[in-house]
Amino acid sequence: MKTLFLTTLAFIATATSIMAKTGWDDDFEKSLAKAKEEKKMVLLDFTGSDWCGYCIKLDDEVFSKSAFKKFAKENLVLVELDFPRGKSLPKKTKAQNDALNAKFNVNGYPTIVLLDSEGKEAARWVGYDPELLSKLKEKVGTPKTEAK
Repeated sequence: MKTLFLTTLAFIATATSIMAKTGWDDDFEKSLAKAKEEKKMVLLDFTGSDWCGYCIKLDDEVFSKSAFKKFAKENLVLVELDFPRGKSLPKKTKAQNDALNAKFNVNGYPTIVLLDSEGKEAARWVGYDPELLSKLKEKVGTPKTEAK
């Protein structure tokens, strides 16, 4: 019984670790459709979640902060496009990420791409930037809650 419990726990931990982080999706087409419906912009995070030091730092110091989460919830659809080295992604996700990596000509990580709701690139940031939230606010415009 103990072995079954530990095996189940290990499976859940592994399955959770290959999914996008909380608040982020890993399905580009679904996210783009959601952005069109909600009239929001799309933020793509091209990351190496388990090996890229600056990606991890950006996640810890920008994306995980409450100010970013609040702004994103009101104004963005978040898409994590991961290129891990120590874990495997589902084939469909890996193929999608590779295709988007080529489409957006990503040459380093992290690369953050802001798209309008039609999928057209509006801005891009390459590398770690602790001021990313303020730069996003400039590009996105007045947050919806402040416009009311």
